[in-house]
Amino acid sequence: MAEEQRAKGEEFARKAERKIFCGCCAVLGSNYEEAAELFKKSATSFKLAKSWDKAGSVYIKLSKCHMKLDSKYEAANAYVDAAHCYKKISTKGAIPCLKQAVTLFTEVGRHVMAAKHCKEIGELYELGQDAENAKTYFERAAELYELEDATTTVIQCKAKVAQFSAQLKEFQKAMKIYEDIARQSLNSNLLKYGVRGYLLNSGICQLCLGDVVAINNTLERYQDLDPTFSRTREYQFLADLAASIDTEDVEKFTRAVKEFESATPLDAWKSNLLLRVKDALKAREMEDGDLT
Repeated sequence: MAEEQRAKGEEFARKAERKIFCGCCAVLGSNYEEAAELFKKSATSFKLAKSWDKAGSVYIKLSKCHMKLDSKYEAANAYVDAAHCYKKISTKGAIPCLKQAVTLFTEVGRHVMAAKHCKEIGELYELGQDAENAKTYFERAAELYELEDATTTVIQCKAKVAQFSAQLKEFQKAMKIYEDIARQSLNSNLLKYGVRGYLLNSGICQLCLGDVVAINNTLERYQDLDPTFSRTREYQFLADLAASIDTEDVEKFTRAVKEFESATPLDAWKSNLLLRVKDALKAREMEDGDLT
């Protein structure tokens, strides 16, 4: 079955190439239309044969046919199809195709489609642990979604930007984003339940900066932003951590983390940042011990 489909794919591709390079009528639009149909059949056959690399390369040729026919939207969709074939074997080939698709969707004003695939690129970079590029593409996705007032998805993308910013030690930027999306979420009955999580994340970023006065000022600012926050476990957790940093008490810090985690498991992002704060606290404690 696979061999038969692969052979069909090769034959359709050869016919498509002949349509394009026919010396007497290569410039005629009808030839590119016929070639596009043949490339589409070729790609489908290669997909059925699970020859993902070949299917991806044929979809790129299909996209080029659509460009010759001045159909950027169809070309963009072909690049997306190519990317999804390449994703079966490697993200390396998928990302350039998605970038081409984003450019074309943007040019024809399909902002939601461009945003969707920017987000997909960000997710692929995240899988590859490339925080810098992941941040860039989630940020661009948020900007494009904002053009279409897709508030929920904008907030999701901005939260990812904040996450990667913190991983890259851009704590001030991460804090601002988390506070902005917390403020934005308060205006929505659907989104307001995520506010305390965003403020907790922002507070952890503030802890990473190690400024006790700033930490306490931040907690006051959170109460002004959301008067209900001071009654949450997240607020108490941040207050306990701030107090342990103020007194340079590593044991108290560890105890606060364990108590919070016993009811609300911490994800890897929070755990890594809190470990960073704890290590800095230990270092200060040791320095003070050496001085005495």
